[in-house]
Amino acid sequence: MQKILSAAVVAFAMTLPAQAQTVACGGSFKGFVSAMKDAAIAKGHSKASVDKFFASVRQDSATLNADRSQGIFQRPFVDFSRRLISKDRIDRGRAMLRKHAAVFDRMESEYGVSRGVLTAFWAFETDYGAFQGDFNTLNSLVTLSHDCRRPELFQPQVFAALELFETGAFNPSTSTGAWAGEIGMVQMLPGDIIEAGVDGNGDGKIDLRKTPADALLSGANMLRGLGWRAGEPWLQEVTVPSDLNWAETGLDTTKNVSDWAALGVSPRAGKLGAGDLPASIILPQGRKGPAFIAYPNFRVYFEWNQSFVYVTTAAYFATRLEGAPVFNAGNPDPAFTGQQMKALQKKLSARGHDVGKIDGILGAKTRAAIQKEQVRLGLPADAWPTVKLLNAL
Repeated sequence: MQKILSAAVVAFAMTLPAQAQTVACGGSFKGFVSAMKDAAIAKGHSKASVDKFFASVRQDSATLNADRSQGIFQRPFVDFSRRLISKDRIDRGRAMLRKHAAVFDRMESEYGVSRGVLTAFWAFETDYGAFQGDFNTLNSLVTLSHDCRRPELFQPQVFAALELFETGAFNPSTSTGAWAGEIGMVQMLPGDIIEAGVDGNGDGKIDLRKTPADALLSGANMLRGLGWRAGEPWLQEVTVPSDLNWAETGLDTTKNVSDWAALGVSPRAGKLGAGDLPASIILPQGRKGPAFIAYPNFRVYFEWNQSFVYVTTAAYFATRLEGAPVFNAGNPDPAFTGQQMKALQKKLSARGHDVGKIDGILGAKTRAAIQKEQVRLGLPADAWPTVKLLNAL
């Protein structure tokens, strides 16, 4: 059984310098592991400790398959959110809010993070802790560090796991979690645990797998460290006038809330945030679909997950848990298939736009490129792909 993290580990490990990528990716896996071991020893770890830590490591093809098979993010917001936010999930989330009310009270008072925010992550990441992943954490982290897609993200996590191992808080053979190396109820990477782990129930240990107080407060502490602004909203559904300048929508444009209100933007429920808050209008499925005003805290979500559709859905679900109504789906133009989106991305790239990887996913870069081309072509610049745009290109 994996040993749970001692609270003393956090205080100790936070004194350690941040680890950067130090080992060339690719090549033979055995040779890569040997190079990682040499790098760990060069950082001051004993050879005996390093040998023991890496003794059972294996390359995991299932991890690579999972990393390359994220087709769900091709789904549009309305479809994606309806799949992830069921009545049962909402009911269980509200039950968790009642059951752990004292923990959530503490979260809001000490960390300034609203209870719905962490509850939504708890739901999406592990279905309230029910399934926390069965990938061997070390195998996943080393496999992804060896792979040359994002080694700079995962190599530091291997060394962070080594730090936890040396304090008895991580078992290389038995520690399991998500395919990308996250651990516990809200899925935190080893480095995040070191930096933000909280002993929520005061038992002297930090157990992110079995203790909701530890997991939730650690997640809140991490969000605060990422720039969460205490007591401020994050996302709110709005109605927008039909004559709004669509080119000013999207995360690249911010105005004070009072300025948006003067342009006719109004909340579907409740009141808008403070007038001097900077905010953006986002249209996940264009001007004919749902509309939201995104406050500064919304941008912090992208530090947790970089998928636009995931972030928007998680932020929206958090508002639902705190009483917001179901969004008005509107009647947006049909969503592109993955192949149509790839064709569009190729055309945008050919015109000099940076759309990132040609992956069929409508991410932030693709949205920005679409909007620029819509402006150039005299089309409604709402960043939503249409057949008319594709044909015009």
